[in-house]
Amino acid sequence: MQSSNLYVNIAAYKFITFDDTVEKRPQFRALCEELGLKGTILLSPEGINLFLAGLREPIDKFLAFLRSDPRFADIEVKESFSDRQPFTKMLVKLKREIITMKHPLIKPEEGRAPAVDAKTLKRWLDQGHDDNGKPVVMMDTRNAFEVDVGTFENTIDYRIDKFSEFPDVVVKHKDELDGKTVVTFCTGGIRCEKAAIHMQNVGYDSVYQLEGGILKYFEEVGGAHYKGDCFVFDYRTALNPNLEATDTKQCFACRAVVTPREQLSPYYIPGRSCPHCRKEMRETQESQAA
Repeated sequence: MQSSNLYVNIAAYKFITFDDTVEKRPQFRALCEELGLKGTILLSPEGINLFLAGLREPIDKFLAFLRSDPRFADIEVKESFSDRQPFTKMLVKLKREIITMKHPLIKPEEGRAPAVDAKTLKRWLDQGHDDNGKPVVMMDTRNAFEVDVGTFENTIDYRIDKFSEFPDVVVKHKDELDGKTVVTFCTGGIRCEKAAIHMQNVGYDSVYQLEGGILKYFEEVGGAHYKGDCFVFDYRTALNPNLEATDTKQCFACRAVVTPREQLSPYYIPGRSCPHCRKEMRETQESQAA
């Protein structure tokens, strides 16, 4: 009988000068295929970002290979588990950035913004202020559809559609956050590496990034001060604070997140359509008729 947590899912990233990505790409691809791993690895001159899943031993062999490169010897990995393979293919891609912000002068390798760990953040949220007495404000750097699945209580959400919109939006709202400590967060921490640096550069005087993102927060302190689940980019769609897959799905047609309640709609046909598709279609027809 197979274990209900047969597959190990790992997420990891590191900002580091990586100028031999073209040479390394076939090595990564060949090893992952040999080990039976699936997922996505992004290789960029600014570093690496990966989401992989496989059995325990192959995952450990991959990590041993990765860490044998001195540049990635200290890479930190977040783990969760699933009863089936959450990815359908294995991709190794070359990218300009491992997370697209379109601000090439922001280089986390040269120095990070201050980070706050999960336990400290929970304590701050419990008491309502940081250790200097400043009110703590949570800022979500993820895309709107991800935020809709779940986020921290009373969080700032600018309803962005892609991360490259974040820099301009956050500049416009800087004055509203004077005198407050802003904690930026995302799924695994990678977006905040750039977001927090940018915020410092444009004049935010007290900004932190949540170390390890939502997934690390779930792992270390559970769901305190968090409402809902955390969107992830694989078949599981969302994880609860116990890092377990939920019943939330994603529509393959329009990519919208479909809640369990929305899945009861006659417009929800797995792999074909959902209520969000229907709404968009109706709005398009109404605008054309006007």
